[in-house]
Amino acid sequence: MPEGHTIHRLARRHKRLFGGAVVGASSPQGRFEAGAAGLDGLTLRGTDAHGKHLFHDYGDRWLHVHLGLYGTFTDGTGEPPAVRGQIRLRLTGGRKGPVWAELRGPTACEVLDDGARDALLARLGPDPLRPDAEPDLAWRRVSRSRTSIGALLMRQDVLSGVGNVYRAEALFRGGIDPYRAGRDVSRAEWDAVWDDLVVMMTDGVRAGRIRTLRPEHKLREPAGRGAGRYVYHRAARPCRLCGTPVRTAVVEGRNLFWCPLCQK
Repeated sequence: MPEGHTIHRLARRHKRLFGGAVVGASSPQGRFEAGAAGLDGLTLRGTDAHGKHLFHDYGDRWLHVHLGLYGTFTDGTGEPPAVRGQIRLRLTGGRKGPVWAELRGPTACEVLDDGARDALLARLGPDPLRPDAEPDLAWRRVSRSRTSIGALLMRQDVLSGVGNVYRAEALFRGGIDPYRAGRDVSRAEWDAVWDDLVVMMTDGVRAGRIRTLRPEHKLREPAGRGAGRYVYHRAARPCRLCGTPVRTAVVEGRNLFWCPLCQK
């Protein structure tokens, strides 16, 4: 599933492509036909992202997209290509020439009014990529919970935008056992994890990929699973820092990776 940096990049790209332009909207697949008809011919006023949720602002209504595990956006310049596959939503327009974008396989694709969008956002935790984020809100939820910190970081009502890669890498970089209860994580440790997520995820927006190795630990290695990571997808391989085999287990429905020696 795309993590928060990917959604923020999409919001910026869609603003560059369609911002300020009248947008044509259609649903070749037909599953979003009514929603597309309600957006067709409107001007895109702006875009926004909160965690894994993408929003297009059309004035009195919002397009809300959650890609989920299988959703993808593709785009290009010129006239859109012939319809292929299950396209939930196709957007066309552009201020400086024709551009297009196509959405396939999302978990959510819907039109919301202001009240419905506000209600959705109220259910989400703070997003480390947003300047208006309130890390204290996440800390209050973490510090009162007996649930493991490895599980809490995946819960979008606690923290928005963090997925499986950032979870594993942030806990490793913080030296925190993923099975430690949230209430047993100190405030200093939590602040360090939050600040680290801000740095890593901001870099992810710029680079378009997740980079977690600190400069002193970067090594040349073949591309592949686990390349450029401390523990993610490195099960049974030596920890980069201590040599202990990296362990893995399913937590919150996803494989968690950690070093049992570095993360005590």
